[in-house]
Amino acid sequence: MSRRSLFSRALLGLIPGVALVSGCLHAPLNAPKDDAPTTASGYTFASRVPESVNRGETLFLVAFSGGGTRAAAMAYGVLEELRRTPVPGSAPERRMIEDINVISSVSGGSVTAAAYALYGDSLFDSFETNFLKRDVQGKLVGKVLMPWNWPRLASPWFGRSDLAARYYDEILFHNATFGDLTNRHRPFVMLNATEVATGIQFWFTQDVFNNLCSDLGSYPLSRAVAASSAVPVALSPVTLKNYAGTCGYEPPEWARADTLTGEGMALLQRGRELAILRNGAERPFLHLVDGGVTDNLGLRPLLEGLAYMAAVPSSRQGLRFESLRRVVLLSVNARSSPTNHWDRRESPPGMVSMALAAPSITMDRYSKDTVAMMGMMVELLQKKLPDAEKGSLQFFPITLSFDSLKEASERDYFLNVPTSFFLSNDAVDRLREVGGRLLKESPDFQRLLQDYAQPSGKRIP
Repeated sequence: MSRRSLFSRALLGLIPGVALVSGCLHAPLNAPKDDAPTTASGYTFASRVPESVNRGETLFLVAFSGGGTRAAAMAYGVLEELRRTPVPGSAPERRMIEDINVISSVSGGSVTAAAYALYGDSLFDSFETNFLKRDVQGKLVGKVLMPWNWPRLASPWFGRSDLAARYYDEILFHNATFGDLTNRHRPFVMLNATEVATGIQFWFTQDVFNNLCSDLGSYPLSRAVAASSAVPVALSPVTLKNYAGTCGYEPPEWARADTLTGEGMALLQRGRELAILRNGAERPFLHLVDGGVTDNLGLRPLLEGLAYMAAVPSSRQGLRFESLRRVVLLSVNARSSPTNHWDRRESPPGMVSMALAAPSITMDRYSKDTVAMMGMMVELLQKKLPDAEKGSLQFFPITLSFDSLKEASERDYFLNVPTSFFLSNDAVDRLREVGGRLLKESPDFQRLLQDYAQPSGKRIP
């Protein structure tokens, strides 16, 4: 047999392998939604939350901040404490964690939120081993360095975040999609990312996917979590295909309004942002990075949702406000503030130090503004929501952060825990413990428990 024949046969033998590899060079994209979507179908607030709220007397909203494993562990500790805490006066007895209606999350907090929404109570048997005490960061670095991953990583259609999503599926989500969450009586989760071209805060809910004429139900949880935690530079953006204009979707009236006043001002900008997303001709692709770029607390979707309820009466359809006694807004803030001594030296910090510090400085300043907005929104809602003025509907804003710790040495320890997806077992245990302790010792949480214990018609002062 001639050399040319041998070469030809060898080349033909390589074709199946090349085709197989080529198929892996493109990360999976979101699927289109052919039928005209509605606000009540799919994984939406309207289809999920009213039923769970109406089972009790409480609208319980939770926000988990970003911060890598530090945030994931602190959020997990808060869930553990809510699971340990019985609802005062409940018969049959239930736990506080069962009253949670919505969790909005960012980055590391999104890992805990998505896993709890998927697994519910069984999460507490495995999350510590499967994620919190695993060297996720080291494993991802190792995958990047493996030669067999280089062809994929060299592709413009497959990045480090796509590799991370595959790893999250391997250790935690096991190919689950948002469709797997639809029929489960667990909190509605809003995983938050940032669209890099526009700076728009992007929520993984069908309400937002409707604007793209896309189906969220078939979208993997792992990819949403990867997008929510895709720290710029360290990780690549996660890409979505924008099918806007192909499904006959008509946005709700509030999203089309050109002018909104009073409490509606909080929705005006959001309506304009959604209109930008609906321009599929000009923006056929969206690229998503860490949600902390726009809101590291995960609070803004909840605040905008409350503003929506205050400004648009039709939004309250299905919510029986006459039986609603309380609105709880629990913010779990795992922010860090590493000690530096820049102001003790004449020479300024170097480029690397500044590059590492700049994002956290911006996020911290923006987070303080969000907390201030939370207070103003509570005051607004007390004037606008039915029965709030009469005192039968009360608000319980609860903020947990390391700054509340009284012992200076302990406070400094937690503020210096790095933002990483690998921490020591001791650090994870301490973060879980302090998350639960901060909740348990919160005066606002204790006030909430006292209110739960009051018979209907009687309230604490």
